[in-house]
Amino acid sequence: MNLSYRVGHVFYRNLVSYKRFIVPTFIASLVQPLFYLITFGIGMGAYVGKFGGKPYLDFLVPGVLISSVMLSSSFECLYGTFIKMIHEKLYDSLIATPVSAEDAIAGDIAWATFRGLVSGTLMMAVAMVMGVFPASVPSLLLLFVLMIFVGVLFGSLAMIVTSFAPNFDFFSYYTELILTPMLFFSGVFFPLDNFPGWMKTFSQFLPLTHAVEISRAVFSGVYKPSLVFNFFVVLVLEVIAFVIGVKRMKKRLIK
Repeated sequence: MNLSYRVGHVFYRNLVSYKRFIVPTFIASLVQPLFYLITFGIGMGAYVGKFGGKPYLDFLVPGVLISSVMLSSSFECLYGTFIKMIHEKLYDSLIATPVSAEDAIAGDIAWATFRGLVSGTLMMAVAMVMGVFPASVPSLLLLFVLMIFVGVLFGSLAMIVTSFAPNFDFFSYYTELILTPMLFFSGVFFPLDNFPGWMKTFSQFLPLTHAVEISRAVFSGVYKPSLVFNFFVVLVLEVIAFVIGVKRMKKRLIK
């Protein structure tokens, strides 16, 4: 894989372009997760009661935070990348310079990861205002690392989808059939312990499930040995998705 320091140049180009839309994108990054926190955490939380002796909001925040990273990084490598590739012809311009196709693609995945990190950080700030905090400062640092890993994973998965997409409508299959159901089958809103056996087994094949487990440990401060497996799954899937995503997009860009 022909990657170089020019990945950073592609990232910087996106950062400069991003400055023009920083306010609306910040608002967009907050709307859906904030909606979940208010309606589920506060509204429904008043009826649900406590989970493990803590308010429902404490249970909800770790999952919603990670899901916001997932959605932001995914949408950036779906719609954002498609616009650059088809409508703006930006990739054609980039690979006409010393920037390789791999650099351009990896730079966009890095950018999507940054967008996911921004969304997660904003959500964490809102959660702190609402009284939900990570267990400790080291846990907070671990949470940032987790958000980066999740951003790369789902940005790469989205890049694979984009490499096949003939138009914008194609993305609806991925968002509606994969991303949205993952929110409900990965323990974001309700404990997996209460799910039927077959659903628990199914959830273990979803990458978001493992990321949410780690995020919950960060907020609770309770680290189980099984978290090593959760981290391993996220890491392995991230590497595989990144390699496939870069190769698939390169094949589409250079025919």
